[in-house]
Amino acid sequence: MSDRPVPKEAFFTKGVGRHRNRLQSFELALRSAGIEVCNLVRVSSIFPPHCKVISTKRGLAKLRPGQITHVVLSEATTNEPLRQVGAGIGLAVPADGNQYGYISEHHGYGMSKPHLSDLVEDMAATMLATTLGIEFDPETAYDERKEIYHMSGKIVRTQACVQTARGNKEGLWTTVVTAAVLLF
Repeated sequence: MSDRPVPKEAFFTKGVGRHRNRLQSFELALRSAGIEVCNLVRVSSIFPPHCKVISTKRGLAKLRPGQITHVVLSEATTNEPLRQVGAGIGLAVPADGNQYGYISEHHGYGMSKPHLSDLVEDMAATMLATTLGIEFDPETAYDERKEIYHMSGKIVRTQACVQTARGNKEGLWTTVVTAAVLLF
């Protein structure tokens, strides 16, 4: 048994911020997501074994001001009027609770919520599928691969958390964030 901490719970959150200054736009997006009081540490994409996904409300209630908080964070920002920005987080959880899963993140421009949601969910599921040895054709549509993943019995759940917004018409900075917040 290692003495290094492994997150026991995770939750997903998202937000939008608008301001004349880019940094304050980011701060307002974090406020909208409810994680502005924490010192955020970005981590990579491993979803720990035996980690439980809890509601955003329950997760936010566990945060304390100044807390060092590990997150997989996706963010996008623009000051171009009406430009679509998006940030998304995907999750794929294996059926075997002793196996780790994957969290994916993507940010970009011009994508709709459904397209971004499918993309991040697909990215996480594909990373997990390749780790688990599930055979599939990467050129097939995600809906087909999703069915193969679930039918294999090796991937129990996939989900996505996405946030999109149009740039402010007066040119204020618009920032979107999504985060998988890991709790110890």
